[in-house]
Amino acid sequence: MSRTVDIAAPAADVAARPKRRPAWVSTVWPPMIVFAAIVAVWSIASMLLGDRSFLLPAPYRIFTDGLFDPIVGPEILEALGQTTLVAFIGLAIAIVVGIGWAVVMLQAKWAERSLYPYAVILQCIPILALVPLIGFWFGYGLPGRIIVCVLIALFPLVSNTLFGLQSVDRSQKELFQLQRAGRWTTLWKLQLPAALPSMFVGLRTSAGLSIVGAIVGDYFFRRGAPGLGSLMSAYTSRLLAAELYASVVVAALLGVAIFVGFGLLSRLVVGRWYDATKA
Repeated sequence: MSRTVDIAAPAADVAARPKRRPAWVSTVWPPMIVFAAIVAVWSIASMLLGDRSFLLPAPYRIFTDGLFDPIVGPEILEALGQTTLVAFIGLAIAIVVGIGWAVVMLQAKWAERSLYPYAVILQCIPILALVPLIGFWFGYGLPGRIIVCVLIALFPLVSNTLFGLQSVDRSQKELFQLQRAGRWTTLWKLQLPAALPSMFVGLRTSAGLSIVGAIVGDYFFRRGAPGLGSLMSAYTSRLLAAELYASVVVAALLGVAIFVGFGLLSRLVVGRWYDATKA
């Protein structure tokens, strides 16, 4: 009898345990609560402004006068496509240049001392001071916008990639030296794979910055196919607040989508063998 109780007890304990919620539930509901609070405060503030509510239109007007408007909605979506194109081209160039820059600095201390200060300087210079010069040199069309995008998105890739390449475990490096592996073999089979987590951190940061760069370049150049920056400038000059907020919301959602997309890609590439809690 006691033997039967001992076998049945674990089954009863398992049945009595509360079911665990899916991981995405605990990830989604906190920001949704904050979002609901922001919308509530926004709505109240818009009501309190009274006649000046055009400065802060009610949240629903972003959809009625913006995204769902038969004229404004397609206009914003077309501009979104142009901004996405510029951002992805700029990000692709920044990835190639940033990783290459970091690899060159890895080869020797003198190279790092010579080149890294210029990466810091590039990060510290206000991009608005460079935008007119970029326009003079490269024109005000697509190439100029892409260059602005690259300059804004470059530094996180350089710094995070270099950090990851230099963070290789010393014992693993010594093992490659004992096997008389060449410099490029060590780079390709040890340092670059070990640097992938840091590279993806820089990539997610640069992905968001590439959106900023595409909008900034478009905002100031206003040549060729209009992007979100051109629309924001036009809406601001005409005091179309609801349409302006709609374009800002679309730009923010684009940045979030790209950030989440690269986060999922990071999990697919390094999530199976890399544990962030041990880093």
